[in-house]
Amino acid sequence: MYKLFGKRFLDLFIAISTLLVLSPLFLIILVILSVYYKGSPFFMQKRPGLGGRIFSVIKFKSMIDKFDADGKALPDRERITNVGVFIRKTSIDELPQLLNVIKGDMSFIGPRPLLVRYLPFYTDREQTRHNVRPGMTGLAQVNGRNNLQWEQRLELDAYYVENLSLKLDIQIILKTISKVIKGSDIKVIPSNKPLDVLRKSEGFVPRQVTEILTN
Repeated sequence: MYKLFGKRFLDLFIAISTLLVLSPLFLIILVILSVYYKGSPFFMQKRPGLGGRIFSVIKFKSMIDKFDADGKALPDRERITNVGVFIRKTSIDELPQLLNVIKGDMSFIGPRPLLVRYLPFYTDREQTRHNVRPGMTGLAQVNGRNNLQWEQRLELDAYYVENLSLKLDIQIILKTISKVIKGSDIKVIPSNKPLDVLRKSEGFVPRQVTEILTN
């Protein structure tokens, strides 16, 4: 019952309430970033969601567009700004995803939406992460976040899907609030290898994936 109806109600309640309470901060950041970046304050990227359907995740922009001579984006360390470091450390960059939650692309709690290019590199069990809406925060985020190895992170995501409940979601919400206040387990620039690069090096055979584009 909670998975079918209650979770979506909780998502809308939390997202709308949080957006209303933080709307002054949201608008201030929007103006500051628009001036700072001399353009759009938002960063949007395609990510797989419920059922593997592709949607555009929304974040506040933390990096500038900077490319090498071949037109390839420079490493994150060379593109992130001082303002970007601050909003990542405080998780402010994630606030626009409240709009994704209201739209129904995401849930407040769930496995974090990862890159589309990772889709062929999940095991059957890890693939179950797409049986629920991706979340702004999740079990992996309150148990180590970017300090976890990929296997640990994906295992926690699968465990969440298998044990989804109101009690578990409330526990994750409370731990998330604590983590944000303390600023713990946050790496501005993650050091782990991309999942596809790692699994290719391990000899993982990619699965065939048919992407369902919704945008």
